[in-house]
Amino acid sequence: MRLRALLDTDALGLRLLGGEDELDRTVRGVMTTDLKDPSRYLSGGELVLTGLAWRHDAADSEPFVRILAGAGVAALAAGEAELGDVPDDLIQACVRHRLPLFGVNESVAFATITEHVVRQVSGERAGDLAAVVDRHRRMMTSGPAGGGPDVVLDLLGSDLDLRAWVLSPTGRPIAGSKLAGAALPADVCAKLAAEHLAAARTGRRGPHRVTVGTTTYSLFPIPSSGRSTGASRDVRETVLSDWLLAVEADAGDWPEERLDLLQGVTQLISVERERRDAARTVRRRLAQEVLELVQTGAAPAEIAARLRVAAPVLLPGLGAAPHWQVVVARVEWDGGDIEGGPVAQALLEEILVNPLAAGPEHSDRIAVAHTGEEAIALLALPAVSSEHDGSESGLLADTLLEAVRDPLTAGLNDDGRLTLGVSAAVHSAEGLRGALEEARHARRVAAARPGRVCAAGHQELASHVLLLPFVPDDVRRAFTARLLDPLRDYDRRHRAELIPTLEAFLDCDGSWTRCATRLHLHVNTLRYRVGRIEQLTSRDLSRLEDKLDFFLALRMS
Repeated sequence: MRLRALLDTDALGLRLLGGEDELDRTVRGVMTTDLKDPSRYLSGGELVLTGLAWRHDAADSEPFVRILAGAGVAALAAGEAELGDVPDDLIQACVRHRLPLFGVNESVAFATITEHVVRQVSGERAGDLAAVVDRHRRMMTSGPAGGGPDVVLDLLGSDLDLRAWVLSPTGRPIAGSKLAGAALPADVCAKLAAEHLAAARTGRRGPHRVTVGTTTYSLFPIPSSGRSTGASRDVRETVLSDWLLAVEADAGDWPEERLDLLQGVTQLISVERERRDAARTVRRRLAQEVLELVQTGAAPAEIAARLRVAAPVLLPGLGAAPHWQVVVARVEWDGGDIEGGPVAQALLEEILVNPLAAGPEHSDRIAVAHTGEEAIALLALPAVSSEHDGSESGLLADTLLEAVRDPLTAGLNDDGRLTLGVSAAVHSAEGLRGALEEARHARRVAAARPGRVCAAGHQELASHVLLLPFVPDDVRRAFTARLLDPLRDYDRRHRAELIPTLEAFLDCDGSWTRCATRLHLHVNTLRYRVGRIEQLTSRDLSRLEDKLDFFLALRMS
């Protein structure tokens, strides 16, 4: 039942003292207390009744209300028999913690309120159980085929008063009930997705209960019937791409019948997921055909003809062939006993969807193929300002990484790794082969970085510094030792600061004046130090080759 219904019941003698914006909260029980700290007896959702015997002075109100708010109670009702009017300090504390506060007329016994709440809540629960079969029937007849997951979630809202959302494994909102109202904040979505993936990797059965701030959510895995056939299927083959149902409620004390109903809801949404996967088959085939043409060195005219066929499928109504972008992904698990290509393919189809794009199915613009352990996505870009700025259009590696890193890191746990490479946008069939190689090179750069989820973009490939991770460790050690160890030894013995001097000299492009100013040295002192560096290493810092060797040695050290 809702708080608003209590306020509208005249026989209860309740007077609203604060929290008018919170009257749609659900009451799940009632508790009477005069303890200063009743937290161990609270589970959330209660209407707390108190005679204020715990309050000795104004300072007692703040900690009492803070405890109630932290426990997630629905509201506080204070009796007026002991002190007369409810004290202002209690009212202000409730305002600060957004806790609805009622005054209880001294003529009304707490037992009357308790009996009314218990009767209403019990009656609603009984009604829930009696209607389970009917709800299953309604959901089956009005399910995904009639309008997608939103239809099922709307029934959850209208029948069970539950706010619910369907989220992707990266926290992208896929659907939400009308009752849910505004979309969940992006950070909450990412947190829920990460918690779901972490729980799934442990093998724990859903629903998984998660508290974000003061709100508790129950997370139900959405089964992937078409992609998880076979009892022995490893969870790692689907965990990174499976959807989840997030319900704003604590399912810990739900009866089995209600849990069964929610499991039925996840199965209905799974049917919709399979329908969308089937629709991706055409796009996957298009990507595979284009990829084979590009990799076998087909003539640009032949590739262009295939792209003209693909364009209307990926961007309906565009009227002209768009620009293209390539993303390469690789998922690797310790032990190598799971084929990574299909996992990376399904994952790319989820993470490359732009949550801000218009239209009911944003992934229509994405075609993903896989070959061996690698997945390759062909992205159709609807518009690029000009041929001069096309390279800056489309997807950026940093943006992609920021959106998926935290949730997918939880899913990869300690035994998996995802690396991504993103090409620049290209304007013709002639550019696709270069874009594919560019994306592959970028992915190898990402693979050389630490972390479970790494990405690199085409913008980074121009820097020679990115070549350094590919130099074998023994070569790096020998190279840096030959150039820098004599300087380090000299610095240890004489405190001459030759290494900092060398770094500053190179950073100032060999300018004596600028370097001396930066180091607060006389130019003659700087010349002495540089001469000592040259003497100890048998190198000449006036030569470009030697400057470059020192620069690389410092970067690799």
